[in-house]
Amino acid sequence: MRLISCATQLLTAFAASSLAVAKPLSVLEARGHKHIKPKVFLIDMFPPEGAAWYDIPEFNLLAKNISVPGLSPLYPDVHCTEIEDVCQIVTGEAEINAANSINALTFSGLFDFTKTYFMIAGIAGVSPKVATLGSVTFAKYAISVELQYEFDAREIPTNFTTGYVPQGSTDPTEYPQSIYGTEVFEVNDNLRQLAIGFAKTAVLNDSADAIAYRANYASTSAYEAGSKGPSVVGCDTATSDVYFSGTLLSEAFENTTKLFTNGSGVYCTTAQEDTATLEALLRGAIANLTDFSRIIVMRTASDFDRPYAGEADTFNLFYANQGGFEPAINNIYLAGIKVVEGILNEWEGTFAKGIPARNYIGDIFGSLGGVPDFGPGSMFNDDPVKKRSSKGRNAARGYA
Repeated sequence: MRLISCATQLLTAFAASSLAVAKPLSVLEARGHKHIKPKVFLIDMFPPEGAAWYDIPEFNLLAKNISVPGLSPLYPDVHCTEIEDVCQIVTGEAEINAANSINALTFSGLFDFTKTYFMIAGIAGVSPKVATLGSVTFAKYAISVELQYEFDAREIPTNFTTGYVPQGSTDPTEYPQSIYGTEVFEVNDNLRQLAIGFAKTAVLNDSADAIAYRANYASTSAYEAGSKGPSVVGCDTATSDVYFSGTLLSEAFENTTKLFTNGSGVYCTTAQEDTATLEALLRGAIANLTDFSRIIVMRTASDFDRPYAGEADTFNLFYANQGGFEPAINNIYLAGIKVVEGILNEWEGTFAKGIPARNYIGDIFGSLGGVPDFGPGSMFNDDPVKKRSSKGRNAARGYA
């Protein structure tokens, strides 16, 4: 999970800085104008992530501020450039905040998001098996790893490797038998590859503390990636409201990632919002308000999800000076701006018409049509939700 030790100190400064920018438009004032049609919409979760985009030379994200009912009371405004081509929301942390804020935004009636590219741009914990402090990751899958039964690890059977058991199942290795629909989301891999290409042109930030700390991981061959310098990596993200840490839990959720994605997911980053954000955007897509093929999930690595050999799990989380927080925040901008500029600069020739997805996109139900390449298959027989009545949906799920 991402480190938030400096969030409290930054929150006051963040709130104060917003007082100095353009006066927010009221809902009625905003509705008196044409719908705002951003080309790129940045989704950040807490003030340090949001502030990474302020006072940059490329554009002024605080030129316009639009109050949107239903956003976090701490962050009630959407910020936009003067020409409204790039906008930003700060959702608040954890799944409930993210889902409510993105749902309120999507259904506010103030924006036309039908051609908007949404980019989740936040920091996260990272597995040293795949990446390292300061790395920039782009996910194809987002997995709700905590959506399971849980037993205290001191009370599990001897043949269990973890206290987490998929819902409806009786063994940690059995696929969930009770499915809620938010276990896994898959985004457009063609778009992801373009974003990775843009981000790889960035010179990433690092710190002396991060260099020193990650060197401790070199003694474990499985952690070779964690011992190297930051880079841009394609790998997947685990969502959990529980801020977990330690080798055993990280390995358990690594296995959950593989299980829930039928073996194709690569557990890499850990955060608290992404599946919630994607569910809200998917519901917008069902209502023809958003385009689910235009979503990028970018997370930069602020801290390791487990200790190096010989280090206590608690020390790794509570006391270690990992040195990854500042590089992770800086790399949100350094890598993210390359993606934003890539989309804007190639808008007319490439991005306005959209990037066709060759992979399945959507949730585990197949709500947008298509057959998921994970889980039990489409709940709706490749029949998008928006084409069916509620009676048909209930019948498809086995309800009367």
